[in-house]
Amino acid sequence: MKIGIDKIGFYTPHLYVDMNKLAVARDVEPEKFTIGIGQSQMAIAPITQDPISLAANAALQIIDEEDKAKIDLVIFGTESGIDHSKSGAVYVHQLLGLRSEARAMEIKQACYGATAAIQLAKGHIALHPESRVLVLGSDIARYGLRTGGEATQGAGAVALVISANPSVMVLEDESAYFTSDIMDFWRPVYSETAYVDGKFSNEQYIHFFAKVWEQYKEKTGLQLADYEAICFHLPYTKMGFKALKTILEEASEKEQERLLTNYKTSTLYNRNVGNIYTGSLYLSLLSLLEQKEDLQEGARFGMYSYGSGAVGEFFSGILQPGYREHLFVAEHAAQFQARKEVSVAEYEAIFQESLPTDGSTVELDISQDPATICLAGISDHQRNYVNKQQ
Repeated sequence: MKIGIDKIGFYTPHLYVDMNKLAVARDVEPEKFTIGIGQSQMAIAPITQDPISLAANAALQIIDEEDKAKIDLVIFGTESGIDHSKSGAVYVHQLLGLRSEARAMEIKQACYGATAAIQLAKGHIALHPESRVLVLGSDIARYGLRTGGEATQGAGAVALVISANPSVMVLEDESAYFTSDIMDFWRPVYSETAYVDGKFSNEQYIHFFAKVWEQYKEKTGLQLADYEAICFHLPYTKMGFKALKTILEEASEKEQERLLTNYKTSTLYNRNVGNIYTGSLYLSLLSLLEQKEDLQEGARFGMYSYGSGAVGEFFSGILQPGYREHLFVAEHAAQFQARKEVSVAEYEAIFQESLPTDGSTVELDISQDPATICLAGISDHQRNYVNKQQ
C-alpha cells in the first residue's frame, strides 16, 4: 500500500523583523546573521498567536469537507506546548470542526515530534486505509533577547494530511533512526526560554546525520545519486548545508550541483521565517516543492529529521504524478506578501508581552491580528480561542 503526504500547508505570523536591522541593533556584522547562519527575516508571534492557533491556521488552509469526514487521528508535534495534561491536538480538533469519532494526542521529542507523528500516522493508515491523519508541527522558538540563540528564533506551523494513495508524496517504507541521551538543547518546565550548548548541538546534529545516513544506505542499497534532493531540519539554514557537505563527495560533480541547487531552494521559506522546531524539516520540503517548478514525478527526496536530546531519523519520499496541482502555492505566496515588518524596538516589546500565570483573566485585542484563528484571552485558567469564520 502506498502511504504518504496528501496535502501540506503552513502558517506563520504576520509580523517579522529584518535580520540585517537586528544585527545592527546587536552590534553584530549583518553578514553573521544573513550569511553565517543564513537567515534573512525572523517571524514574530504576537500575543494573540500561540502554538495552538498557529497549527489550527495551518490546517484550516488545507483541509476540506472530505478530509473532515475521514480524519480520525490528529497528532500534534510540539516542544512549546501550553498544557502539561491536555494535548494541543484536542484544541485544534475542535477549532477545525473535525468529527468526534477521532483520536487526538500530542507528541514531544524536541524538533523530531512531527516526524514521530508521521511515522505513527503511516501505521494507522496501514490498518485503516480509508482514514486520514492530520499531523501538525507547531512551535514558537524563544531563546531570549540579546542571547546567543536570539538570531535563530522564529514562529510557525506546518500541517500535513497523511493518507493512502497520496497526491503529493509517497513515503517509502524503510527508515533509519538513532537515539542518544545528550544535553545539547533543553527547556525545563519552569523556563519560558530554552537552554542550548550551540557548538555541541551542531556537532551532534552532524554526528546523528552520519549515523542514520550510513544505516539507511545499508538498509536500502540507495546511494546519494538516487536522490533529487535532501531536505533537512533547519534550526537555521546553514545547518543543513554543513551536514550535506559531509557526504557530497559520494556523488559526481553533476549530482553535487543538483543537490546543492535544490538545497538552496529548500531553504527559502525557512530563511524568511526562522526556526519553527517541529515544523522546520517540512517547511524546507514545502519550500522546495513550491519554489522549484521543474521537479519531476518519481523524483526521490531524502529527509533528515533531528530533535535535540536527541533523536535523528532519515527517510525518503517519492513525488507523485500531478503533485503540483495539490499544493497551495498562491496562498503561501500571498501569506508572505501580506506580512508586516516591525522595528527592532517593536519586536522587543512584542517579545516581552506575556500571558498571566496566576489565573488572572485577560482579554486580548484580536482586531489587529489578520489570522482566522486567534487566542482571544484567558479566564478560569483556560485559554479561549476564536475562529473568526465560525
